[in-house]
Amino acid sequence: MGLDPAAIHYEVTGSGPPLVLIHGLSASGRWWSRNVGVFAAHFRVYTVDLVGFGASHRLGRFVLADAAAGLVAWMDRAGIARADVVGHSLGGFVAADLAARFPERVRRLVLVDAAVLPLGGVGHYAVGMLRQARYISPGFLPTLARDVLRAGAITTVQASLAIAYADLGPCLARITAPTLAIWGEHDTVVPRAIGREIVRRVPGARLVVIPGVGHNVIWEAAEPFNRETLQFLLAD
Repeated sequence: MGLDPAAIHYEVTGSGPPLVLIHGLSASGRWWSRNVGVFAAHFRVYTVDLVGFGASHRLGRFVLADAAAGLVAWMDRAGIARADVVGHSLGGFVAADLAARFPERVRRLVLVDAAVLPLGGVGHYAVGMLRQARYISPGFLPTLARDVLRAGAITTVQASLAIAYADLGPCLARITAPTLAIWGEHDTVVPRAIGREIVRRVPGARLVVIPGVGHNVIWEAAEPFNRETLQFLLAD
């Protein structure tokens, strides 16, 4: 099957200005289920499944370097000229890359535990993932298991290798959209130091740390995450 990044699966909820939510590694748009309803009261919310993941898992191989351009192609097909963009983890890399390379397409940017700088190699990344087990609620495990199985071992390993060494550092200063970084206090997958680097490198960016949670802030701390995100996106 030929790869058509513009054909990715997506779901739309609500009405208003467009808001695009980009999931993380071996995830899907379902990871935003605790956020979409709140956001949809103010926005037309688009939850996408990146190539290789979720309902887009049969479209082809996920290539991190191509993901931002693929999203632009999808935005063109969906009729989205410009949107607010929120990205979690690997999706944070894609969102930041999109904002840096295609600044005219991003109005405001929220980077959530975003893997935009090298994570110390795949070994360090794997250990960080294992250490996060204590912060995963039992109710989330079925969603996690289903999405990891759908992505498959090959896609998961390839994407893990790519994100463990990915480096957007030289590009972050090119981001012109107002930017908010949100981090879990106990994130061992993408260290909080990366959030501080985002603030240092992205003009005008600020960092919010949510206490008591790890990497999956969007699920495990949905209420404070939703509140901080909406406050930022709705600001004049």
